[in-house]
Amino acid sequence: MDVSLTLWVLTILGLCALIAVDFLIGGRKPHEVSIREAAVWTAVWMALAALFCGGLLVFGGGGAAGQFAAGFITEKSLSVDNLFVFVLIMTKFAVPLIYQQRVLLIGVLIALVLRAVFIAAGAAMIASFSWIFYVFGAFLVWTAWKLIQEARSGTTHKGHDRDVHHGHDVHDVHDEDDHDEGAEDRECEEPEEYEENRLLKAFEKRVAATDRYHGTRLVVRVNGRRLVTPMLIVMLAIGTTDVLFALDSIPAIFGLTQDPYIVFTANAFALMGLRQLYFLLGGLLKRLVHLSYGLSVILGFIGVKLVLHALHESGVGVPEISTPVSLGVIVGVLAVTTATSLLASRREARAGHAREREHART
Repeated sequence: MDVSLTLWVLTILGLCALIAVDFLIGGRKPHEVSIREAAVWTAVWMALAALFCGGLLVFGGGGAAGQFAAGFITEKSLSVDNLFVFVLIMTKFAVPLIYQQRVLLIGVLIALVLRAVFIAAGAAMIASFSWIFYVFGAFLVWTAWKLIQEARSGTTHKGHDRDVHHGHDVHDVHDEDDHDEGAEDRECEEPEEYEENRLLKAFEKRVAATDRYHGTRLVVRVNGRRLVTPMLIVMLAIGTTDVLFALDSIPAIFGLTQDPYIVFTANAFALMGLRQLYFLLGGLLKRLVHLSYGLSVILGFIGVKLVLHALHESGVGVPEISTPVSLGVIVGVLAVTTATSLLASRREARAGHAREREHART
């Protein structure tokens, strides 16, 4: 798809305008986000993504629209997995409910900027080195295998092996009883795998910070000293955490399309509705017990697609997987994963109620 500089500028300005409207209407005044508000905004962002896809269909053809749809759905499903670690970060930093939407808004913006850098780097590598498809494909297959191993060992979601401990006292202000047994298991992974911990600790060593929140303020003056607040640190935690997730999501979408414009816009629309999705899903997150299996299948499938594409580009007579087939596989896997997750959670809930009744009788 031939995209002019003017279209790039107009697209970025349009996205900035949408973000500004989102902030002015829903994010300017700190408040606890209701399910209804989250549902409305989630529907709005999904509708905007659908309209953009329709625009691509009209002006770019069915191929571009199909690639955007497949990329958007893939990025959205991978972003849902990000929400699990966002929950852990919010808990560790003891972020008040009325400030969580502001934290997510700025954190997601940071993530979007960092992803744009990743996308530019990925596009440059693809343009310069044809063999990079082998690297991306092998990495995705390895990531898929790693996800399966983690799921079988009890780490249900990839984000749960990221520890979120930090030095300030406010970060540890939470009630241990708020964690269910599954959450405790998820937090018992190796802390060194959470790379952002080192980055934020380095930030904390160089910048003095307060031990409590001061509304939505990021910097305050205390006794003549300028200090950052935990609000700024948790925003950085949310934003930089996404860097690790981008390590597999960016190669994954490049496996569906090599068009930087489609890659960027699919990521942008997937991320911009993430804040509302966080509040909408809420307790439903822990019911998606098979999500890692579904994501592993999708990442493995795209990894194989990338390798086949690389072989085809090298002149080897192998079949290539078309965009409609990719879209069908992704949607089908997510549908089956969601259905089996909800059924498994329902069976577990019934078994738990039965055990409670049996215990009550004794």
